[in-house]
Amino acid sequence: MTPDYPFDDAATARAVIAGDGTVSSWNAGARRLLGWEEAEVVGRPAARLLADGDSQPAPVSAGGRWYGTVTLRHRDGRALPVWLLAHHRGPQNGEPGHWLVVTPLEAADRPATDTALSLDALVQAPCAVAIYDERLRLRHANKAMAEVLGLPEERLRGLRVSEIGGRPHSVELEAQLLQVLVSGRPLDSRSFLRTGGESRTRAWLARMAPVADAEGRVRGVCLAVHDLTDSHLARERLQLVNEASIRIGTTLDVTRTAQELTEVCVPALADFVSVDLLDPHDPGGEPPGPFTAPAELRRAAHRSLHPGDPEALVKPGDTQAYPAGSPQADALVAGRTIAATVAGGSLDQWLAWDGARDGRVTELGVHSTMAVPIQARGTTLGVAVLTRFRRPDPFTSDDVLLAEEVTARAAVCIDNARRYSRERETALALQRSLLPRTLPRTAAVTASSRYLPAARAGVGGDWFDVIQLSGMRVALVVGDVVGHGIQASATMGRLRTAVRTLADIDLAPDELLTHLDDLVLRLSADSGGEGRPGEVGATCLYAVYDPVSRRCTLARAGHPPPVILPPGGTPKRVDLPSGPPLGLGGLPFESTELYLPEGSVLAFYTDGLIESRELDMEAGHGLLVEALAAHTGSLDETCDRILGTLLPPGGASDDVALLLARTQGLSASQVASWDIPADPALVAQIRKQVVEQLALWGLSEAAFTAELVVSELVTNAIRYGARPIGLRLIHDAATLICEVSDTSHTAPHLRRAKTWDEGGRGLLLVAQLTQRWGSRHTTDGKTIWAELALFEEG
Repeated sequence: MTPDYPFDDAATARAVIAGDGTVSSWNAGARRLLGWEEAEVVGRPAARLLADGDSQPAPVSAGGRWYGTVTLRHRDGRALPVWLLAHHRGPQNGEPGHWLVVTPLEAADRPATDTALSLDALVQAPCAVAIYDERLRLRHANKAMAEVLGLPEERLRGLRVSEIGGRPHSVELEAQLLQVLVSGRPLDSRSFLRTGGESRTRAWLARMAPVADAEGRVRGVCLAVHDLTDSHLARERLQLVNEASIRIGTTLDVTRTAQELTEVCVPALADFVSVDLLDPHDPGGEPPGPFTAPAELRRAAHRSLHPGDPEALVKPGDTQAYPAGSPQADALVAGRTIAATVAGGSLDQWLAWDGARDGRVTELGVHSTMAVPIQARGTTLGVAVLTRFRRPDPFTSDDVLLAEEVTARAAVCIDNARRYSRERETALALQRSLLPRTLPRTAAVTASSRYLPAARAGVGGDWFDVIQLSGMRVALVVGDVVGHGIQASATMGRLRTAVRTLADIDLAPDELLTHLDDLVLRLSADSGGEGRPGEVGATCLYAVYDPVSRRCTLARAGHPPPVILPPGGTPKRVDLPSGPPLGLGGLPFESTELYLPEGSVLAFYTDGLIESRELDMEAGHGLLVEALAAHTGSLDETCDRILGTLLPPGGASDDVALLLARTQGLSASQVASWDIPADPALVAQIRKQVVEQLALWGLSEAAFTAELVVSELVTNAIRYGARPIGLRLIHDAATLICEVSDTSHTAPHLRRAKTWDEGGRGLLLVAQLTQRWGSRHTTDGKTIWAELALFEEG
């Protein structure tokens, strides 16, 4: 309700009429005007106050208020013409709606004697100015203020602000005027509201200052209002553009970027926004163009003021062909923004084509649309359609410029996300092609692996490998190239190939890392420009496990150490010298040898698994140990458990490689060895012992080939090697390995024998009879080995 001031209650005739037409309030001014006491009027129909039989002129109605001259019935029976101003107030704070009806009682003539309150000099001022007296009654308003209020000054003179405006804000403004009147200090107030029955909301600055007479006494308050709508809208537009630059493009995800565009525009610019994107002709290709109708678009995102987005007839991810006449197709074909209104008829063809959309437009009261092409770097990516139904004003030229500015920013982000997605898919395809598709089945270990690209940073250079070596041994590798993207993936592929090549010559782990360090240095030099080295770096962990001795030799170059789970024990980190990262050059690497009982599980991983923004390395290692301790026998299940425990739901911030290997051992019954005397005459006896051993193993079918291979290798060792000489046979279900060792470091090699040469064909014969053969250097000399494929006799 309007606050009452004790010094002015009778200066205005004021009544409140409830929604049912009865009088609910009757002040002293109303009693003074019509003579009726409050008890005679309150609770009774207001229509009884109208003069009988008098035709009443139709009042003027605008924006929730009406005004006009009405003939009322005085208590003494007289018909009294009265100019009334009425404001409708809707339900508030649980109270029903009502009408506030007022008319001034002391506004007949403007006083000419009170110079302190005279505004004759300000009548022509363009600024809206009003003067209120000591009772906060309007004494004068210039022409500009009358236009703001929407009523002539002579009709309003003598009313308070709350009676002229009739809205909650009017009550607040009246309280501020009273504050200025009492304190004698000026006051400024900003508001955003409709005035004078206008349908458009405007921004206003109200400046209030005390008016004093010649003796300095405050005699009233001067109110000047300024229309700041244009500057307010300019600030809003600037704020929206700034907000768009902050909120749009927070991720490199096309769908999320489109959703951010809708969130920025609703409700600041429109009541409903949809973003539809063109699909490229081929994966990784550019969207098509030039455009012709119909245009097939895929809904990327939409947003509405209404919960549930009832305006949307297309679900995100679905496609729809938009015909000629639709805002989407017209904007794409024209290559510019298309603004249209329902009342203007420019949407008739579109709505006639789509009956469901026409019904929705009518139901919601949609009156304006604006279709803005999403364009970046000379390419059209799609179209954003902005719709208004709650905001009564159509889109203006300033709105078009603002929508184009915001959409242009979003277009660059969408294009960046699209290009990133394309590069990510390319890098991911390259990465997967370079990583092993399946892990080999070996007699030394059973293994399981996982690779996950980074959720946001892109594909990196993490890799893993399981490499079969001679003597049933196996190499386990995990590495991490610094950086992300195609370059990191390509570098990873080169390093993985280099590791396989170096593993084939059976280098010890520390020696292999030394050679790999030299390679990274060369790659770094090659990647630089203008004589400056590049920045190629990597880490690596390399281990070799021998199932015969059950010993594992490991070395690492700046890589996280592995975790071992002994059979029946608890996981623990392997104490292994860290070594420098690859690419520094000149620093040594150290190896460590461990005895691993059969059934031990080794966990190799990259730092993306145990370190992130949410998790430091020590905490990550603790979670890894905890997840590994729950190992129940299935390596695949353990891999999944580890990833589920350590990685956040949205994915890792860095790519992750994980390799689990469970060791196996060869029993003593699968290995046979002999010391070979350096006497060629005893080779026949050695061949006989080999044949007998194969018969014991049930491998007699391989005896002939094995006898020839052993004969050639032993003979070469006796002829060219150095004592002592040893022979070892190893077999599993599918392979027989023959190894001859001596203390000479001279490596054997194949040579082309001439037609009449009596020798030189031994190793060539071995190469033809076996799956593969080779040599490896040891600390005591070398070992020549050959593998034969076989099947056990059943």
